[in-house]
Amino acid sequence: MTVLLGFAFTLLALGSCWGLEPDCLDQEPELVFQPSKYGSLWPLPQKVRISEVSFKLSSSSFRITDAKESGAGPSCSLLQEAYRRYYEYIFGDVKRQKVNKGLRAGPAELLELQVWITSPDSECDSYPTVSSDESYELSVDQPVSVLKAPKVWGALHGLETFSQLVYEDEYGAKSINATSVSDFPRFAHRGILLDSSRHFLPIKVILANLETMAMNKFNVFHWHIVDDPSFPYLSRTFPDLSRKGAYHPYTHVYTPADVKMVIEFARLRGIRVVPEFDTPGHTQSWGKGQPDLLTPCYAGSKPSGTFGPVNPILNSTYNFMQQFFKEISTVFPDAYVHLGGDEVDFTCWKSNPDIQKFMEQQGFGQDYRKLESFYIQKLLDIVTTTNKGYIIWQEVFDNGVKLNPDTLIHVWKGNQEKYQSEMANITSAGYQTLLSSPWYLNRISYGQDWPGYYRADPQDFKGTEKQKNLVIGGEACLWGEYVDATNLTPRLWPRASAVAERLWSAKEVTDISDAYSRLSVHRCRLVQRGVPAQPLSPSFCPHEYKGV
Repeated sequence: MTVLLGFAFTLLALGSCWGLEPDCLDQEPELVFQPSKYGSLWPLPQKVRISEVSFKLSSSSFRITDAKESGAGPSCSLLQEAYRRYYEYIFGDVKRQKVNKGLRAGPAELLELQVWITSPDSECDSYPTVSSDESYELSVDQPVSVLKAPKVWGALHGLETFSQLVYEDEYGAKSINATSVSDFPRFAHRGILLDSSRHFLPIKVILANLETMAMNKFNVFHWHIVDDPSFPYLSRTFPDLSRKGAYHPYTHVYTPADVKMVIEFARLRGIRVVPEFDTPGHTQSWGKGQPDLLTPCYAGSKPSGTFGPVNPILNSTYNFMQQFFKEISTVFPDAYVHLGGDEVDFTCWKSNPDIQKFMEQQGFGQDYRKLESFYIQKLLDIVTTTNKGYIIWQEVFDNGVKLNPDTLIHVWKGNQEKYQSEMANITSAGYQTLLSSPWYLNRISYGQDWPGYYRADPQDFKGTEKQKNLVIGGEACLWGEYVDATNLTPRLWPRASAVAERLWSAKEVTDISDAYSRLSVHRCRLVQRGVPAQPLSPSFCPHEYKGV
């Protein structure tokens, strides 16, 4: 199968511990590159059979076209753009030449990939959802290969798989082996969280990472768009939120046009955009542009001049939230919005005499979790009226807030034992859940950390089959305390790729050595496509990153 890789991938010996650092004791055992029988497919399809028979591909004759029977034709711009994109991925930035209609394939030349959408409704003009059909079947044969998918979303994944099967020889000539693939994702929700509050992320960086997400078959961009440090979302209803809460009111904001561009760019790649507006904590930036929204903190009997979480005892708070989330529901088309609800510090609430009085009136005693639940319950009722589903961090469930049956609970806390116990508790209560605890990619260490991400499995907890089926996926999170446009992409890739395979491929796909061999070449492919993905080990790529 060495021919499938198209190049020799030399890896230097790993494991040399300079200065005998203590960290060396915790490092992964040495991984040795051996060409995989699956070439460089990533994430690994559910079923794949690659033969030794190879076909040539020529930029002057090869085309990606719509099958005559397809439910999507030339008017489907989503697919037409994807055909152009993948042609360029396969052949590089070559000028497309006119095809000689009389051209015949050589004895082993592949001329065409036909894309056949088998459903009458291709969903070409729709937005992807949590229930979208992402399955596809790919048959690579000569002279015509066929990619069949019920919907455009599966076709997009199939195009990526086809492009990954193409390899080149030392002279740059392209080939592909006869292959059959039957594929679908194991989990419906496969996400990346990016934080644009702690550091502003230029639109260009967000779009580049959406592009890379598609190359790894991720399908959810969880946009943690605002937080304590800054409020870059430009609200039409409350423009002072970003005018006073962003790092800069003109240069460090996402305008309505910016947000629309991100959502459409993602849609064209089969990616949902789920915004997060976290309350009642993590809201310091909100208070700068919205008077009386935050709780005044007290030092003794006098206000200290500082502010705490959202003030949950004022009617004006809920009037604001009603108007704000009504806007959010029209700007973001996805069926879900992430409402946060994590890490609420009760210190300020405890110091405020008005809140103390309210607690007494409500019979909450000194249990401030009841006050938090009071706020969250009212917020959830507000969001429900906008016809949105909601995702919340696990604390909301842990604190016993009354939740709608379709609430999605996002697990982020604790070590393996704790998050597995949390997943068991959530699913035994009948709620759907998402996992992020083992996939905080902002936490960095020396050496290869991706095998740890690769081994973590969202369904590894004690529970029934019914409980396991309530796990709809997971997200890799890249929090922004120490991440901005300068280092986001290499820190995220290819480490996030390990999470991508865990969420897409079959549960039994766990061979770290085979994964290492495929991921090494996949990383080089990302680099060749212009993604500054960091190296896994001492190695080289045939097409090195050329710099910015």
